Amino acid sequence: MPLGLVAPLDVPAIERVIPHRFPFLMIDRVVELSDDAIVAIKNVSANEPYFAGHFPGHPIMPGVLQVEAMAQAGAVLAMNHLANEGDRPLVFFMGIDKVKFRKPVVPGDQLRIEVAPTRRGGAIWKMTGRALVDGVVVSEAEFLATFRK
Repeated sequence: MPLGLVAPLDVPAIERVIPHRFPFLMIDRVVELSDDAIVAIKNVSANEPYFAGHFPGHPIMPGVLQVEAMAQAGAVLAMNHLANEGDRPLVFFMGIDKVKFRKPVVPGDQLRIEVAPTRRGGAIWKMTGRALVDGVVVSEAEFLATFRK
């Protein structure tokens, strides 16, 4: 039986679904969740550990972490369909395609992460995601994920 999650989900609720933890948990809240889509929020803080080196004096959130945020949101969506409370598989990234970075993401920005499956069911899901800041798309990608017990 699926988990039957209902938005909103805070960090402790997200951590009950996916194994990611600080400093690598890239979503702070799930604000919308349906069978066909998820919307998550990442509040980009000046205290993020990667800003110390990316880039000193001009902090920019790495694009690869934006894609990771999309993948984590997609994992929550998929786990809501696939997992039982006591028997959760791990989610693994298999590939990314059509990645585009359109605008830098800086401290103080709030990412709105939107993900929807384009193929689901079985061991491999394909999803599309995009991240927006103030309604403007800053990154987008297609990605594949698999699930293993």
